[in-house]
Amino acid sequence: MASVQLPVGKIGPVRISRLICGGNLVIGSAHDRDLLYVAALMRAYFTDRKIMETWQRCEECGIDTMIGPVNSPYGYGEDPTLRVYRRYRDEFGGRIQWLAQTYPKSDDLTGSIRKAIDNGAVGAFIHGNIVDNWVRLDRLDLIAKALEFIRKNGLIAGCACHYLEVPVALEKAGIGLDFYMKTFHHDHYWSATPKAERPAQGLPPHDNMWCTDPEQTAAFMATVKKPWIAFKVLAAGAIHPRDGFRYAFENGADFLNVGMFDFQVRENAILAQQIINDIRSKGRQRLWMG
Repeated sequence: MASVQLPVGKIGPVRISRLICGGNLVIGSAHDRDLLYVAALMRAYFTDRKIMETWQRCEECGIDTMIGPVNSPYGYGEDPTLRVYRRYRDEFGGRIQWLAQTYPKSDDLTGSIRKAIDNGAVGAFIHGNIVDNWVRLDRLDLIAKALEFIRKNGLIAGCACHYLEVPVALEKAGIGLDFYMKTFHHDHYWSATPKAERPAQGLPPHDNMWCTDPEQTAAFMATVKKPWIAFKVLAAGAIHPRDGFRYAFENGADFLNVGMFDFQVRENAILAQQIINDIRSKGRQRLWMG
């Protein structure tokens, strides 16, 4: 079986594969819309062994980084990420890097981040819902302090977000960070909310769309001189990887964060490799920022 030569980039001093293994499936957050059994099915499938097998498959295919939370968000039950990551690294010699999703609070900005620092993460970012809310409340000071703490402790630091207003506000304020994570997918799929029904602010109420303004997002991010990790690029399974990967990379994303089953890893890595090489041969509007 031929090896996959997946391209890599850099965020700060950290080398990261252009395709990153997402963590929502591992914690049972599968964006299952109205299918009530799916989250339980995900948790049953992703045993500790299966999580480690998935990460091992990633490493074999050139995916050198995974994203996972430091604790279980929003009542999804026990989060296995920290426990399994320790086992994978200490017992099995796993080398996959951890980019930690953290949950700072206004009255405790560092506790969640400290877990990432103490457990070997190479980077940390503030969860998108928190960043979205703090920007809406004009609490950029909280974001800046949390990012400063991450960077002071030697990790690359970033912000996730669902709304374009977030990078616009952070760039305008000159907030120091190493990367953005912004939702990004096209809207040419059958369950996408029609444009006339999309809210002026925020996301549609139904769990089927995470980027309501892809053209505006691409245009603004073309002006940003920081690495961009795009996520929800497949609209949580509504878009095929060969379509979603190409759209995100062609329109400026430097890295893609994608949730994957173990049996999807190799195909996704090959697709990402082929698409990136093709785009590089033709060029794209936004320079690669990582």
